Amino acid sequence: MVMATGVIAIASHAQGRTLIATVLGSLNLIAYVVLWLLLGARLIRHPRLVFRDLIDHVHGPGYFTTIAGTCILGSQVLVLWDARALALALGVIGVVLWLFVTYVIFTAFTVKREKPTLSEGLTGAWLIAVVATQAVAVLTASLAPGLPQPMRLELNFFALSMWLWGGMLYIWMISLIFYRYTFFTFSPKDLTPPYWINMGAMAISTLAGSLLILNADAFDTPFLESLVPFMKGFTVFFWATGTWWIPMLAILALWRHGIQRFPLRYDPLYWGAVFPLGMYTLSTDRMIDALTLDFLDGIPRTFIFIALAAWIATFTGLVRSLARGAGNAWRGVDAPSA
Repeated sequence: MVMATGVIAIASHAQGRTLIATVLGSLNLIAYVVLWLLLGARLIRHPRLVFRDLIDHVHGPGYFTTIAGTCILGSQVLVLWDARALALALGVIGVVLWLFVTYVIFTAFTVKREKPTLSEGLTGAWLIAVVATQAVAVLTASLAPGLPQPMRLELNFFALSMWLWGGMLYIWMISLIFYRYTFFTFSPKDLTPPYWINMGAMAISTLAGSLLILNADAFDTPFLESLVPFMKGFTVFFWATGTWWIPMLAILALWRHGIQRFPLRYDPLYWGAVFPLGMYTLSTDRMIDALTLDFLDGIPRTFIFIALAAWIATFTGLVRSLARGAGNAWRGVDAPSA
């Protein structure tokens, strides 16, 4: 939720819709605090369950959202309100979380004695690891221009390194996911919304590359300047890959809900489909600036409405789900005295 809301707030700001950006950005700050409080309460009350989830092949990758959400919120407060101190603090938290979650999860996956099969353990949620890595790169690249040398140079190098690692990680993971798609039986319940992160991971990689190109063009960063042709090529490569996924995922969603009649009801996982739509909007907008591709301008102008519609639908589902849960709890309390 924080990832999706933050990126759509930034995209709305980039499109000149400052009121929408402010409302979404303010709501996102509240959501971020509430979600951390809930996670903290769960960790205190059920530490063994949290650890079991952390090292589980299906649920573990979901913890990468703590990193991505933190860093995207950092980018949001920086873009919307120029809150550099808060953005820097969130960036530090994001890096610490990245180190902890990355090495705990992948070490556990490696040394576990009992492991699921590829078809049981691999989902699109694994690509949140890529999104988390690129979110760190995006926030770092966004903070770098406001800092003096040599910190500007060091942060740009760190952002570049994270960007490249995120790209390599995507190649590893998407190979397995594509293999899972094409050589294993796929039922409607298997096609969960986080598979949209197939596209979202490439969109945020495009955003990180575009920011690095803009930094090379506008600031004194000789080593980045020497890599501009390379960065431009890979940025378009990431964008083209993400763009290819959009029709494919839309067709599969139609197959799931239209042909197979899988029920379309609220699930928290649907935020994993909203985020890629917002990120594709923002990344295309930034790539247009970085590469002077004005003929693509219609894409972000259109996709911002698609992303906002998806956000409204999912947020409405969340509110209705919470209201139903509260109503059921209330009736459960009253039941004994009835």
